[in-house]
Formats: sequence, C-alpha cells, structure tokens
Amino acid sequence: MEIVRTIAAARAAVARARGGGARIGFVPTMGYLHEGHLSLVDRARERTGYVVVSIYVNPLQFGPQEDFAAYPRDLERDAELARGRGADLIFAPSDAEMYPRREPATQVVPTRLADRLCGAFRPGHFQGVLTVVTKLCHIVQPDMAVFGQKDYQQATLIRRMVADLDWPLEIVVAPIVREPDGLAMSSRNAYLSPEQRRRATALSCGLGRAEAAFAAGERDAARLCALVLDTLAAEPDVRVQYVELVHPDELEPVAVARRGDVLALAAFVGQTRLIDNAILGA
Repeated sequence: MEIVRTIAAARAAVARARGGGARIGFVPTMGYLHEGHLSLVDRARERTGYVVVSIYVNPLQFGPQEDFAAYPRDLERDAELARGRGADLIFAPSDAEMYPRREPATQVVPTRLADRLCGAFRPGHFQGVLTVVTKLCHIVQPDMAVFGQKDYQQATLIRRMVADLDWPLEIVVAPIVREPDGLAMSSRNAYLSPEQRRRATALSCGLGRAEAAFAAGERDAARLCALVLDTLAAEPDVRVQYVELVHPDELEPVAVARRGDVLALAAFVGQTRLIDNAILGA
C-alpha cells in the first residue's frame, strides 16, 4: 500500500493502476478509521481492482463552534487498518494542498435537500461536504465511490449531485455498522466517557423500538417518532436535536410511514453530537 500527500502523486498512482486495467474504487473519509469505514473498503475491494482511501479532515464542513481542531487524527493507525483490509492507496493531503488559497472561490452549493435534518442545524456543512467530495473525485477519478448509510443525508445529497451533473460515477451506500450493544460506529464515539457511551445506546434502542412497532403494523409517523423520543428522554445527559421520519429520496417529512422511509435522528450525549437512522422495513 502506498501513502501519498500530493494531488500529483495521487493522480499518478491512480493512472498507473488504470493503465494496468484496474477499475478504481474510492472511499473518502476523515480518518480515525473504525469498522464502519473498513466495511466501506471491503465493499470497494469486492467490486474494483484498486482501492483509494482518502484521509482528510475537511475544514469547509465544520462550523465556527464545531470540533475541527479536536477531531481525532492518527494517520499511522489509519494506514495500518486500511492496509489490513486491502486498500492500495491512501491519499492524505494537507489543507494547503487541498485549498492553496485557504477558501476556494468556487464551491458546490446544494439546494433544499441540504436545508433539512442535519442541514437545519449546521448551516454550510453540506456545501463543504459536496465541495470536498467533488474535489476529491476529480483528483481520484474513481469508477465507484462508497459512502455509509449512517450519514444518510450526506449520501443522498452526493447521489443527487452525481445524477444532476451526469458524472460517470457509481455511488454505493453501505449499511450502518454497529457496536455489539447497537451504537452506530463513529469516530466521534471516542469523545464519550464510559457512562456517556452507555447512555448513547439509547439512540439505537429508540430506533429499534420504532422499527419493531412498524413491523407490527404501526404506520403513524408521529407515534413512531414518539417511541424514539420517549427512549431518549429516559436518559440523562442526552439532548435531542431532531427525530424525523422522512421520504428516502426527498428527505421531506411523512405523516404515514411506508417501507423504505427513513427514521433519522441527531442528539447530543454530553457535548458530543451523534447521528443515527433506520430504514423502515429494511
């Protein structure tokens, strides 16, 4: 496995692989890899001959009071994990390499899909996400890119962007990977104290209650959301930001639940913001 820091080196490595006939798979990450990220590498490895993993904490997607400076970083650890799952190339650029003028004059501005759910509470976040994904994909020029379902709104926006702009790029969204107690794997779980870690399982427990109710025939969106809210309310130090049941493509709230609708939530456990979701009937 090769580790490169510059755009030129990344392009050269990919060109060599493509020249050898390989199909290129791409897994964009912010690093501090966990089993969720590695499952994306597995998915790319299954379907392509050369897998690129980017490791870059993108400043454009963090707000002024968010955790950009504190976000966990450990390239040596990440490289060992990615190597163990068969990644061929790690692209780990600096801010100066990605944004030589600090803030790019051209950015990707999403429409209303970015204004709901997380976007309602993190203004500018998805503009930063789409801008860096666009830039990374222009650098790597993959045939397939893999994203995780945990970031459902992000994946939806990326799929829509790729379709709207007619990119020759296949987008794959892989299922959420959970800890044995149900907590969705996240790099931000490292911020949690042991007690907060235990309380954070309320997120997946609440979603599980709603999924079970849907399977038993409940279709009222308000009652399904209430099951999640009641579960979260029972845990001290958990503050709900939103719980919504939305259409899987348009992300608009629905009143009557149908198979495939997405029950999404965000909540703070202590000072740590976590997100999770469940696709009903999946």
